[in-house]
Amino acid sequence: MAPTPGGALRSILCRHLLLSLLVLCFFCDACKKVALKVPSHLKADTLVGRVNLEECFKSADLIISSDPDFRILEDGSVYTTKNIKLSSEKRIFSILLSDSQKKEEKNIEISLLAPEKKMPMKRHSKDKGLKRTKRRWAPIPCSIMENSLGPFPQQIQQIQSDSAQNYTIYYSISGPGVDKEPFNLFYIDRDRGDIFCTRAVDRETYDSFQITGYATTPDGYSTDLPLPLLIKVEDDNDNPPVFENIVTFTVIENCRVGTPVGKVVATDRDEPDTLHTNLRYTILKQIPEHPKHFAIHPETGVISAILPPDREACPSYAMIVEARDMAGQSFGLSATTTLTIHIQDENDNAPSFKKTSYVTEVEENRINVEILRMDIEDKDLPNTPHSRAKYIILRGNENGQFKITTDPKTNSGVLCVVKPLDYEANHQVILQVGVVNDSEFSKGTNNRGVTTCTTVVTVNVKNADEGPECQPPVTVIESQDGMPAGKEILGYKARDPETSNSEGLTYKMLQDEDHWFEMDKNTGNLKTTKTLDRESEFVKNNQYNITVLAVDKIGRSCTGTLVIRLEDINDHPPVIKENVTICRHGDESAVIEAFDRDGPTNGPPFDFQLDNLASRHWILRRKSGTTAIIQPQEGLKSDYYSVPIRINDRHGNGQVTHLKVRLCDCTLPSDCKMNPHSQVRDISPPNIHLGRWAILSMVLGSAMLLCSLFACFCVTTQKPVQKCFPEDIAQQNLIVSNTEAPGEEVTEANIRLPTQTTNICEPIISVGTLGGQGTKTGGQQSFEMVKGGYTLESTKSGGHQTLESYKGSGQGLGDNGRYAYTDWHSFTQPRLGEKVYLCGQDEEHKHSKDYVLSYNYEGKGSVAGSVGCCSDRQDEEGLEFLDHLEPKFRTLAKTCINK
Repeated sequence: MAPTPGGALRSILCRHLLLSLLVLCFFCDACKKVALKVPSHLKADTLVGRVNLEECFKSADLIISSDPDFRILEDGSVYTTKNIKLSSEKRIFSILLSDSQKKEEKNIEISLLAPEKKMPMKRHSKDKGLKRTKRRWAPIPCSIMENSLGPFPQQIQQIQSDSAQNYTIYYSISGPGVDKEPFNLFYIDRDRGDIFCTRAVDRETYDSFQITGYATTPDGYSTDLPLPLLIKVEDDNDNPPVFENIVTFTVIENCRVGTPVGKVVATDRDEPDTLHTNLRYTILKQIPEHPKHFAIHPETGVISAILPPDREACPSYAMIVEARDMAGQSFGLSATTTLTIHIQDENDNAPSFKKTSYVTEVEENRINVEILRMDIEDKDLPNTPHSRAKYIILRGNENGQFKITTDPKTNSGVLCVVKPLDYEANHQVILQVGVVNDSEFSKGTNNRGVTTCTTVVTVNVKNADEGPECQPPVTVIESQDGMPAGKEILGYKARDPETSNSEGLTYKMLQDEDHWFEMDKNTGNLKTTKTLDRESEFVKNNQYNITVLAVDKIGRSCTGTLVIRLEDINDHPPVIKENVTICRHGDESAVIEAFDRDGPTNGPPFDFQLDNLASRHWILRRKSGTTAIIQPQEGLKSDYYSVPIRINDRHGNGQVTHLKVRLCDCTLPSDCKMNPHSQVRDISPPNIHLGRWAILSMVLGSAMLLCSLFACFCVTTQKPVQKCFPEDIAQQNLIVSNTEAPGEEVTEANIRLPTQTTNICEPIISVGTLGGQGTKTGGQQSFEMVKGGYTLESTKSGGHQTLESYKGSGQGLGDNGRYAYTDWHSFTQPRLGEKVYLCGQDEEHKHSKDYVLSYNYEGKGSVAGSVGCCSDRQDEEGLEFLDHLEPKFRTLAKTCINK
């Protein structure tokens, strides 16, 4: 089974031509007869066909069917009113068309042609089976025209099976358009295989139909396989383009040529990729029409700027855009839309003052008062940063007396006085005021060279009678700490701005916390009523404040502050903060802390020293600049003690403070159970009053002791004796002197230091062999050891003194070249005292460097070794005279050790 060759040729080659001829023939005979081929069985409400009534009788207002089994619609469609079975091959009825106004009538004869009946061919009994032959049963595509005008039913295809040559074949179809939605669109002539379309089809609803054809014998035997048949609906340009809802665009003003503004998009429901959906875009109209700022791409619909728009000239544009299919041909379908393009503002217009100059006035000494308002013009969009003004005082406000702000409602500049103006100082102030916008000015090519707009404001100052002025509000004067009462110092001075002096003003103290001063009401000078004390609780940061009131003749006043800055003097010695407790089973020591009420320059670091004989029972060592550690000596009993300690500040100012020490058998101070009311032991020497006989006994004892020492000295001059050191209770040592010339290195093998033991006889320091003659120079004096004796060279007088020159050539020497003790004592004692005094007075302790220096090489050529200023000439000589030195030697040793 296959479609006939003629039907296939008609469908493929001449379909459109034949349809056009059929329509023309039908229209020519429309008012006479119309023949419709229909199936033999028709169901109710089935479309039989369509008749073009307008071609026959356009003005008909009444349409009536002569056969009640059929009804006629206004568009000429013919439907069945019930199920009909055509018993004959032809059924005829007519359609009456009537015009009641013109009283005209016409009839159209409708002939329904039923398919011819064929006699069924029976299979011979001898045929035991079907004899299949080669036959054409293949799908050949066919198509129908969208929105076809008919006439309907319209034959669109024919299928046939080769089995029809030998057997009676019945044809049938199924699928969409037959027994599926849309129902009854297609049917087939059972006997001939002709396929008919009963009504017009919309391609946008159904673009194709895939149906299946069957060939069977009357007894239901399928002679062929089912035939798939595709019916395609050919597109008709029946849908115009439709625009989307985007109708508003925005572009910034002064944009560059070619800047995209937006894109319009239209759609077409017709078949894609055909001329029916090939759209072209056109701008039909721009409002306002001139100048033309925009253009549209005909194929993409992109709108772009061809001329930079200016918002100030036109803030928005309306455009009518058309979209036409058929590639924009005139016979294509079209649609239009109206869109709006808003021009976005940019800061391309500088603000400008409405006036080039302003004049205003204000009374002197008035503050926080508005004196002028200035208006501007700006073409940019109002109430935006592009037009919001920002005012600047460019010149004339060096003292900060004016402030200008922007009124947020009116955009005006408000000029105010924030600091008082002085008529006597300046009668008139000229300001230069500029204005800019909040946002940065546009840097477009059209806006180059724009400068800030300025104006001149003249402010006239009005004179007013003023009260006294306290300027400056704070006056600082210097005074010395400890100034006694009755001293007069300079006070606070106010002035009358009218006279520029202080005549006629009276003064009064409003605040003097410690009542240190009394004030002269006419001059404002102060007189001390107490001794000024920098350490007073009312002095903060070395300053004492006084508040002064100045009043003129009519009662107007001003207030000022007089600051007395006290220069610190060293008038307070350091003292110990609190007493201590020492636990024998704990640290066996305690930390004492001292403080000085003077300032830092007269305060720490402190020097802690045990007074009198306290060092026999206590050990005191420095810990920091303000603290020291005290520790008892062995054998001291648990008890309360009063330890005299001398504390000096950095300048040597100090006093003896008696520290109360509780020596207790405890582990922690809080565990001490000693009676707090026990008697305190004073380790200071008692105050003994000697009588006449006691004094005489001491004198005689001293004379006898001197005789004994003289005898020992005479003996020791005849033979070498062992050198001895005096008992050093304070653990002091002789300090090694220094030399300036390089020498041999001093090693441990050459030097033996004295030990801190009860044995007072130890070998003296040995320096080994130091060749040559050396000189020790420090400060303004140099002390030199030579073979023949000791010299003291003074740079002040230029002289060179030796023991020989001091006593005379050869005087004072013993048998073996030794000097007598009295000669040595007379020569060294005043110089040692001078050194001790200089070390105590010099803050930087430069003179102490004369002693605390190591040995150096002193040159060649001397047979005597070079040692310190206090050592003897030869190693084998004794130092018995050191036992009789005065306490100044101890002071020197302490100074050298501590420094």
